[in-house]
Amino acid sequence: MPPFNLTSLTPATFILAGIPGMEESHIWISIPFCSMYVAALLGNGVLLFVIRTERSLHQPMYLFLSMLAVTDLMLSTTTVPKMLALFWFSAGEISFGACLTQMFFLHFSFSAESVILLAMAFDRFVAICHPLRYAAVLTPSALVKTGLVALLRSFCIIFPCVFLLKRLPFCGHNVIPHTYCEHMGIARLACADISINILYGLAVPFAAVVVDVVLIAVSYVLILLALFRLPSRTARHKAFNTCSSHVCVILLFYIPAFFTVLTHRFGQEIPHHIHILLANLYVLFPPMLNPVVYGVRTRQIKEKVVKMFICPKSHLLQE
Repeated sequence: MPPFNLTSLTPATFILAGIPGMEESHIWISIPFCSMYVAALLGNGVLLFVIRTERSLHQPMYLFLSMLAVTDLMLSTTTVPKMLALFWFSAGEISFGACLTQMFFLHFSFSAESVILLAMAFDRFVAICHPLRYAAVLTPSALVKTGLVALLRSFCIIFPCVFLLKRLPFCGHNVIPHTYCEHMGIARLACADISINILYGLAVPFAAVVVDVVLIAVSYVLILLALFRLPSRTARHKAFNTCSSHVCVILLFYIPAFFTVLTHRFGQEIPHHIHILLANLYVLFPPMLNPVVYGVRTRQIKEKVVKMFICPKSHLLQE
């Protein structure tokens, strides 16, 4: 049995149990999970490399996309390597500090990605509704400030969760029925009142994300109104295509997130292993599919990828 700090009743280590009831299938489950993680690493890595090396892509839209790729990599890398170690080697033990660190970066990356999606919606709003002011509004300093806001807001929202967990006594309970550490999964092991954790963990981050969703929705309502006022069908089609990739990414991010939260809070009749599988897919699906969506639906990125990886010699000659 792992040692315990008797003064604070805080376990020195937690044990991640994996997917309860499916322990014998962990190896088989790890195969698609590992494949999706490798695809996420390659897709986002290629996206970052293309945007970094192609000067024509050094525009606000693509720089926001770079921020999105970084947060996607953070979201998946925070959880999946430890998850695979658990599946392959039964390495479920994780220190209390490492568990809190994993929890922090998991929720931090989710909050940061929500802010970046909001910034991308604002980028499309300015580009379509106020094209003449685009260069004046979305300056390099504005992009830097947006990145700092994403980091600062996420830090301020998630960091209190660390202290809310550190104040709790655990009375020897240290087995987490999950594949990674998340706020309420840790808090439920405590042998004390966790009503503050429940209130803060649900209300504050959820409210912040809802604000982001509302502002994104407002942006796209204004964009649609502007599109209907465009004189030609060709102009409307071109403007709509510039938004379609972002809309797909928004749906990929928010729909699984809200579905996971709602089933976790209100779907008591849903088997626990289904909750865990949904939570695992959530940290894998958006990071894997976002680069595919932008690579397939964004002509500039698709052309640069083809030029750099299919025809590298011609690309070098042009350089």
